[in-house]
Amino acid sequence: MKKIHLLILKSFIRPFLVTFFIVMFVLLMLFLFKYIDDMIGKGFAWYVILELMMYSSATNVQMALPLSVLLSTIMTYGSLGENYELVAIKAAGISLTRAMAPMVIIISVLSIAAFIFSDYMLPVANLKYFSLLYDVRQQRSATLLPEGVFSNSFPGYTIRVEHKGADGQALYGIIIYQKVNDNNTVIFAKEGRMYRTPGDKFLVLKLKDGVRYEEQAGENGYNSRQRLIRFRFKDMEQKFDLSAFKLTRTPQDEFRSQFMMMDIKQLRDYKKATQHTIDSSVQVGFRSITPYIRYFSIPKKSAKVKNYLPLNKVDTGKITLNMQLMAISNASGEVRNIQNIIQNNAQRNKDNSQSIRKSLVEYYKKYTLSVVCLVLFLIGAPLGAIIRRGGLGLPVVISVAFFLIYYIISTIGEKSVKDGNTSPILGMWIAIIILTPIGFFLSYKAATDSALFDADSYKRVINKIFKRKAA
Repeated sequence: MKKIHLLILKSFIRPFLVTFFIVMFVLLMLFLFKYIDDMIGKGFAWYVILELMMYSSATNVQMALPLSVLLSTIMTYGSLGENYELVAIKAAGISLTRAMAPMVIIISVLSIAAFIFSDYMLPVANLKYFSLLYDVRQQRSATLLPEGVFSNSFPGYTIRVEHKGADGQALYGIIIYQKVNDNNTVIFAKEGRMYRTPGDKFLVLKLKDGVRYEEQAGENGYNSRQRLIRFRFKDMEQKFDLSAFKLTRTPQDEFRSQFMMMDIKQLRDYKKATQHTIDSSVQVGFRSITPYIRYFSIPKKSAKVKNYLPLNKVDTGKITLNMQLMAISNASGEVRNIQNIIQNNAQRNKDNSQSIRKSLVEYYKKYTLSVVCLVLFLIGAPLGAIIRRGGLGLPVVISVAFFLIYYIISTIGEKSVKDGNTSPILGMWIAIIILTPIGFFLSYKAATDSALFDADSYKRVINKIFKRKAA
């Protein structure tokens, strides 16, 4: 029995590692295709891009792990069935359920590890990933002086270079425009060279054979005329500050308020504090409205009073038109104040309720990641035993199909929870609720040696149906 368990475990570990790294590689390539324009040409050090890729890989585990579990289990049991090893195991009197026992233990340990990862490591990885990605996307391009383009890379300057030399340092046809307050300066140079000072603090342009034009505003006193200064030069240096082109890191504390950067305890505390804010807002709103309400109810007729004055006999002649208009104006003003208070409180409570729903989405995600590994294993193992195909052919197609079903259903449920159309528990667990019966059904079919994917059996049933109709 131990040899059979070791055989199944060895057959599972290699496909699991291979498929996990393949899926991680594909997801990493999708990340690079999406953000390649934000990283190329900005002069980053190699370790910055490597760090960003590492954090991106950590955030992709929550998608790669369930898919790799499903694919590797289908491949494992499909290969065992294709080589008739499952038949030999059943001939030895060992059921499929007993043969799956070590795999259930391994997947359970993997699910626990996935829960620990999603609660402790994933929030940190999300914090570092999104903060670094934000800084990378905000970074200016390191292509300081492109050819034939007016560049505004340096604040206060507009520079155009007609073309560059083969080494990229020689410049030809240089125009530099600078505006400081009311003074305009334009420099024309036939050629020049550029280089960076040590530490990349400044970019220096050594210009040759040029002209400098400077327009100065007139003085506010007796001479209000503008002045134009022109002088020619053989050699001149122009220095530009490069501090704005260095990668500056935004403090990570500014991103900690996002729900993806919180663990379970922080999400619970946030929900509790926000719900307390909503309850307090309801009480405060009621207290702020009550002063505007003069009468809450009309008292009942007293038994001691025999005769009440009819309403049509009340003397209203003493109320003038101005008093009536003033009473109507005051009443409408009070109605508007009540309406504003109610609308503000309702909008504030709506935003807080939406924030609670979003926090619950991240809260339940930490549990669904571990549970979905068990559910997809429950689907993948019997599927592999039924189809009896190993390798990366049919198992890949089937696993991708089931994973897409899970991903689409979970995405729809998540969106419904955020919109407030579904309860958080139902919306976040609906995909698992739907797939779990499918897993039990497939396990039953695999245990009873059902030919679920046998095309010949379906052909025989169809032929019988058509023969009955013909008869």
